[in-house]
Amino acid sequence: MSPAPVSRAHAERAAEILRTTTAIRERAGQLLARARRGESQWWSVNDDKLADAARAVVGATRERYPKLHIPLHSRWRHFEAGGVDRKALLEQRLQDDPGVRARAMIDLAVVSVLLDAGAGADWKYVEASSGQTFNRSEGLAVASFHAFSAGLFSSDKERPLQVDAAGLRALVIDHLASAFQVGPSNPLVGLDGRAILLRRLGEVMSEQPEVFGESGRPGALFDLFTGLVPHTAEVVAHDIFSQLLASLSPIWPAANQIGGIALGDCWRHSAVRESPQDAASCGGASDGWMPFHKLSQWLTYSLLEPFSWNGVSVRGLDGLTGLPEYRNGGLLIDSGVLALKEPALADALWQPGDELIVEWRALTVALLDELAVPVRQQLGLDAQQLPLARVLEGGTWAAGRTLAQRLRGGLPPLKVASDGTVF
Repeated sequence: MSPAPVSRAHAERAAEILRTTTAIRERAGQLLARARRGESQWWSVNDDKLADAARAVVGATRERYPKLHIPLHSRWRHFEAGGVDRKALLEQRLQDDPGVRARAMIDLAVVSVLLDAGAGADWKYVEASSGQTFNRSEGLAVASFHAFSAGLFSSDKERPLQVDAAGLRALVIDHLASAFQVGPSNPLVGLDGRAILLRRLGEVMSEQPEVFGESGRPGALFDLFTGLVPHTAEVVAHDIFSQLLASLSPIWPAANQIGGIALGDCWRHSAVRESPQDAASCGGASDGWMPFHKLSQWLTYSLLEPFSWNGVSVRGLDGLTGLPEYRNGGLLIDSGVLALKEPALADALWQPGDELIVEWRALTVALLDELAVPVRQQLGLDAQQLPLARVLEGGTWAAGRTLAQRLRGGLPPLKVASDGTVF
């Protein structure tokens, strides 16, 4: 028997519930508690290994930031790859006006993050200006920086340093492939999915001039949040996240939806339960859904600095969650905190919606919050000095990469078929 159709009102309320970090943390916590009780089909949790994971994170943090001046985890760190200050290169080409600078930086961050969903093991990018070769996230960042700088995403040849709706809607996949140096000997995982995502972004922005302006620019978010006096403005991190989810939800693949409303990075898990309050308000429509919104949170983290660099105070950093991607999740597997009950499952190829992967990501979110506590203790910093965004940067992502390099030549611990929008 097919499930009863969901009313539009209940679907909208369910989507609203699932677009909060409260729901992410609450439901991830359910799956962690369940795994600790030994009820998970897939995973066991070894709490005595959390200290090992914390030591790995502290070691990576001290190596990367010896003076513990740890910046936020954001796309802007990748723009510094190879010791090149690409932010300064961008600023040299921009007017000395906070609004102009902020809009360009937001434009760049949005397209770069949407293009950052795993590159695969075989792709690389050779930067002509420095002669350096980059791969994975740094390579995607550097490639997208130069594509942006060359005006690939702008419809106005006189204004290359912008992203606008017309430019994205006209994006040709061959041009994107060329900008990323993709070819038979240099394949990039999920290239088609990335191009489709950017075209969808162009369409969605053109339909929301009240958010993205008449030309449809991501950078118009700066004006939306600051009004006319940016030097007096203050924004809350979760408000940026909420706006991104509300405005950009139609760009994500539509398979994950309730009553015709696209949910994006939100997946089914049979053991996830909604609260009685949520059930009452959405008619049970959010039950069984595990939200993550990894790219939207990564994007939010990456927009915080363009706001703060241009006169806007940002607060509420810990309203966001840790990022459920393969470096953070890999850290937990490789340090022994998480273990597959059937080790042979690591050899299979998984889809993002498979319950094993959904649960791995949920456990990652919940355990990152717990891991932050001993990391702070070992570094002698409190939560205000070292919010989660700095723990991640210090941090968990780098430690996960180091362990992966040591154990598997850099490959993730699990094989996941990426469509360019999740990992």
